Amino acid sequence: MAMAQLPTSTTPRANPQDLRNPLPLSSKQEAEVRDIYHRKVRALCAPEIAAFAACARGRSFSLAWACKAEQLAMNSCMMMHAREKRLQDEAREEWYAGIIERRRKVKEDLEAVEKRRQQVIDLIRKQEEKEKAEAEILRLQREQKAKKS
Repeated sequence: MAMAQLPTSTTPRANPQDLRNPLPLSSKQEAEVRDIYHRKVRALCAPEIAAFAACARGRSFSLAWACKAEQLAMNSCMMMHAREKRLQDEAREEWYAGIIERRRKVKEDLEAVEKRRQQVIDLIRKQEEKEKAEAEILRLQREQKAKKS
């Protein structure tokens, strides 16, 4: 009988997942990360975007040739920053950092809805009690009229 081989090393194996990206994201979550990423790129190219927007204001067909330099500057800035892996990583890290905040907000929203639901239930119960008391008063008044007659 052969003995089973035990590992000779006790060092832990490397985690195949990146710690900054612990889980694969759904398509909706990837879209949120992409939005953060695009916002970062637009922020870096804000002067070029503003220059193009200023040139484009009030133009229609002439936009293509009148604002060519501004458009090229804007596009080259965005393409230059869009290739930076660093911005993609920062956007993903920002999204993961926001998980706790988003969960807290969802929890607060659910608590507010539950509180409002309870208030509505209490109001309905009070209204039912009021209507029941009014109906009892009317019944007693009818009985008194019936006895007098």
